[in-house]
Amino acid sequence: MIHFSLQKKLHSADGFISLKADCEIENGAFISLYGPSGAGKTSLLRMLAGLLQPDFGIINVNGETWFDSQKKINIIPQQRLVGFVFQDYALFPNMNVEENISFALSKNDAKEIIGEMLEITGLSGLRNKKIQTLSGGQQQRVALARAIVRKPKLLLLDEPLSAIDNEMRLHLQEMLIKIHSHYNLTSILVSHDMREIVKLTSKTIHLVNGIVTEYQSPAKIFLNNSCEESFLKVIFLSSEKKGKEFKILALAGNQVITINCHEDDAKDLQKGNEVLVSYKGATAFLRKL
Repeated sequence: MIHFSLQKKLHSADGFISLKADCEIENGAFISLYGPSGAGKTSLLRMLAGLLQPDFGIINVNGETWFDSQKKINIIPQQRLVGFVFQDYALFPNMNVEENISFALSKNDAKEIIGEMLEITGLSGLRNKKIQTLSGGQQQRVALARAIVRKPKLLLLDEPLSAIDNEMRLHLQEMLIKIHSHYNLTSILVSHDMREIVKLTSKTIHLVNGIVTEYQSPAKIFLNNSCEESFLKVIFLSSEKKGKEFKILALAGNQVITINCHEDDAKDLQKGNEVLVSYKGATAFLRKL
């Protein structure tokens, strides 16, 4: 379990804001941070990584205190076992692919892990290539491999796919899902892309002016913010059956949402159908139009 309760005065384009974030994240969860620019999303990631010191609060990871303002505990970033993928990749241009990945290892870490990282990210054939010769998607895979090479307790992703074309973005989304599951990571993604958030993450922290306003499933947040009533017309795209529950990926206006519903409600639905969606508690009800 990861628990943080943090406060920090931040400077934004509109002046100063007071970030106040209190949250618990289960081990193995893949969650997202969503909100307008300047809301404090990147600053929160940097505080978790130890790159920015909070004014007050605590960070506790699996019983280990990383930060406690009252007890004056502040574990340095190198000892937090955090993987961080920056928006601009932050790779070393004077190093090749393998050297960039191995840079994250300590002297006592086994070097054999490098081959595993190259293979899982599809970079085995590029291990000796210089960074400046790689495409944006390839550089992003190097940044991801470097972030997970030490098997971090926490993987932080700051809009990692924002500069990638759509086809490569979809490919890297699948890779992130695979890596998150394979290494049983606890991951936090910052993204402005609602479709990406719905596809990758199970819960979303909605941050507005430094304050956590919601922490629940992306579908609930985006549905609630998209419609004043309890009903919403969507266009059915695809479904994935899990037990007696269907996961439906649907288009609501220009937003993609995920809806979990009973198989009886999803019966006879096909791609392109229009449905009416309503919620009662956590249960979704669909009616074909």
